[in-house]
Amino acid sequence: MSGRKNVQAGFQPDSDVYITYDDQQKINKFARQNAKMEDFKEELKIKQNELKNLEDACDEIVLLDEGAKIPYYIGEIFIYEDLKKTENYLDEIKEKRKMEITNLESKCAHLKNIMNELKTQLYAKFGSRINLEAEED
Repeated sequence: MSGRKNVQAGFQPDSDVYITYDDQQKINKFARQNAKMEDFKEELKIKQNELKNLEDACDEIVLLDEGAKIPYYIGEIFIYEDLKKTENYLDEIKEKRKMEITNLESKCAHLKNIMNELKTQLYAKFGSRINLEAEED
């Protein structure tokens, strides 16, 4: 039997790694924070696109005559408003979007700090046995 060599002699199972309940909680928390971060990033992208569209609309309105009635779509109908009211309405919406974007960016920064702290703790314990990096598409 000494002639038989173990085919998997190079394979060493990670039996020396013990995951405690606290470690698992940290991994789970990291996963939840990562999922939230992805949701916030998607929402941020949508809000930034909406802001760009609003800015484009403001740029187009500037080109119109003072007495022009401007149609904008609300629900299932078009409403015609004068230039000044429309500009004020668009400015209010732009400010609201900017505040929402700032709020989302601060939430993302907070989550990133939490995730970096968890990464540091988990990589310190598990080293290369754990992968907490996001996959690139």
